[in-house]
Amino acid sequence: MRRAGCRRTGDSAGRRWSPPTGKCRPSRRPPELPSRVRKKTGVDQDGSADIGQGRQRILADLTPLRTSVDYRRLWVGQTVSWLGQAMTALAISLQVYDITGSAFSVGLVGLFSLVPLVGFGLYGGAIADTVDRRTLGLASAAGLCLLSFVLAAAALAGFHRVWLLYSIVALQAVCAALNHPARLSMIPRLLPPEQLPAANALSSVTTTAGTMFGPMLGGLLVGFWGYQAAYLIDAAAFSASLYAMYRLPSMKPDRAEGAGTKRASVLDGLRFLATRPNLRMTFFTDMCAMVLAHPRALFPAVAVLWFGGDAKTTGLLVAAPAIGALLGSVFSGWLGRIRRHGLAILLAVASWGTAIAVFGLTRNLWLGMLFLALAGCSDTVSMVFRSTMLQAATPDDMRGRLQGVFIVVVAGGPRLGDFTAGAVADLTSPQLAITGGGVACVIAVGLLALKWRRFAHYDARSPEA
Repeated sequence: MRRAGCRRTGDSAGRRWSPPTGKCRPSRRPPELPSRVRKKTGVDQDGSADIGQGRQRILADLTPLRTSVDYRRLWVGQTVSWLGQAMTALAISLQVYDITGSAFSVGLVGLFSLVPLVGFGLYGGAIADTVDRRTLGLASAAGLCLLSFVLAAAALAGFHRVWLLYSIVALQAVCAALNHPARLSMIPRLLPPEQLPAANALSSVTTTAGTMFGPMLGGLLVGFWGYQAAYLIDAAAFSASLYAMYRLPSMKPDRAEGAGTKRASVLDGLRFLATRPNLRMTFFTDMCAMVLAHPRALFPAVAVLWFGGDAKTTGLLVAAPAIGALLGSVFSGWLGRIRRHGLAILLAVASWGTAIAVFGLTRNLWLGMLFLALAGCSDTVSMVFRSTMLQAATPDDMRGRLQGVFIVVVAGGPRLGDFTAGAVADLTSPQLAITGGGVACVIAVGLLALKWRRFAHYDARSPEA
């Protein structure tokens, strides 16, 4: 008998997936569902999506929220806490500038966050493959909550010190590096494989909406009631995440038979990734987009030189990809019908590069924003399928480490892309940096597809790492 999270489907033992109750039940045909129920829910007898209804689905698939109470709690808790974190991030930046009056000091906030996140990302994933992930998620969420209370207490006491803010930011990054691999590794244990694309699209709604609306709320709170208001609300928001983690069942990693109980190693995870071409390709394709075709650092210059604008124009350019990503998540119902996940990733990243290249040729603000929004939508599609492949094609006792690599790439890739775009623009021109970067992204993805042809044939019905 397997532990909680059994996901064997149609195997020789005749067992099928069931939620993490700690039991694997014999396969048996479920009772006949009335046709009106199947029509309303879009779910067939065997739990799969009804094809006729699937073709009509446009909006995000909410099936994971309906079928798994644990996943629903986890998603709601993450949504609330992500919004609070975005509020706190802006409040810290505003407070640092208020204390120092230096834009450079504000920039250091990102550095103090990035270095621990990248440095501890891989290690956090290894820990998630060693201990009970529920316990790790609960402890790291509690740490983030406590840090928000420390920020609020310092603000209320009038203790305004930059070194304290930098220290809190670094500790928040450490907690996040421990929390994210544990939380993301839980999702395949809470949902059947066919619901993973929908779950990842819902996660994209959380991150994109939080990134867009969190800073706005944070700015309003700081403006009306001071820094302590944003910090206190963030700390209260973490109660939702803590409650969700507390209600989860035990999530100890499933180890292969005969694997022993040795501690998980970061190097073991990297060795595993080196032998799995499909999983490697998910990282390579993302790096093509983020390193070669990431024009964010050039938006201030572009806003002035191309569109004759100012800071408000820069804000519009920054918001356009996020709006496209949010729309891509909201209208993601069709993604669950895609089976060739590798091909979908290749097309999505190529679409990102093409949209960025065309943006570099435009001199109309609204047309440029349209292409940036298309790029953001393409990025959402790529993210959904990359995350799904990592979850479905990775053994449970390796998921934490692979999610750690994912966090490092997601955190470090855009920063490296900012450097690349800025360096090329200084040596040549912003247009060449943006359009050339988009074209380079498309070419690089094409070369990768030719090098690893099997990636385009990856089928979600038989995941292969």
